[in-house]
Amino acid sequence: MARDEEQDTRRDEGRSRYREPERRDYKSSRREHSKDRSRGYDDGERSSRRERESSYRRERERYGYGEEDRERERRRDREQYDRNRDRDRDRRRDRSASPRSSRPRSTSRSQSRSPVNKAKPNFGASGLLAAETNTVKSVDGKNSTVLKYNEPPEARKPSVGWRLYVFKGDEQVELLHIQRQSAYLFGRDRLVADIVVEHPSCSKQHAVIQYRFVPVKDEYGVSKGDVKPFIIDLESTNGTHVNGETIPTSRYYELHLKDVIKFGQSTKEYILLHDEVS
Repeated sequence: MARDEEQDTRRDEGRSRYREPERRDYKSSRREHSKDRSRGYDDGERSSRRERESSYRRERERYGYGEEDRERERRRDREQYDRNRDRDRDRRRDRSASPRSSRPRSTSRSQSRSPVNKAKPNFGASGLLAAETNTVKSVDGKNSTVLKYNEPPEARKPSVGWRLYVFKGDEQVELLHIQRQSAYLFGRDRLVADIVVEHPSCSKQHAVIQYRFVPVKDEYGVSKGDVKPFIIDLESTNGTHVNGETIPTSRYYELHLKDVIKFGQSTKEYILLHDEVS
């Protein structure tokens, strides 16, 4: 019995004697392998860092702007973005936390504040295009006049032969046929006037006789149209007179048969007639 125990003890000592060197060899080999790996990793990282630095230097020498500068700008932009975001968040928090007064504002405070006049864009017509379109130039191109009047859409040529009999006192001095076009301009400006009025009290563009298509109804209630004569004063200085009365400016005034027209302070009388009664 004692011999068996002694043999077992010897057997265990032999096993431990053989195993101990193996363990030491395995641990030392693992340490050496880890050292080699760390040494290789450090060498690789060091070489890759050197390659990056050299590529940065080449890029900076070639373009004057390298990856380091880009990275620095990215970092600066990111910091600026973070600061702005924090500031906006603080503002929203302060705005939501501030108590709102439920009392109405006093009228004196609102009246004390002066209103702020902000210039708003004006998309209305400036009139420059119309002025350029309505400009009449002389033959030599030295003189030009801007027309003050434009015909309306309902302008028509008359089908009746209207005439103006011009009298100065009891004497007839002129006969004007005014049926060949839809409008006739009276005034002192010979460049644009269809009928020149030479009296100094008359304006350069004094008045216009305009024929207009007007819808009317006959005795049976049937709607039809007729072309009638009208006169409009172009804001003249001394006015336009029909049958001794001054007509309103810038407004159509209907003319009738045998009406007497006078311009300004001129003594000439223009009597309106047509072929059917002449």
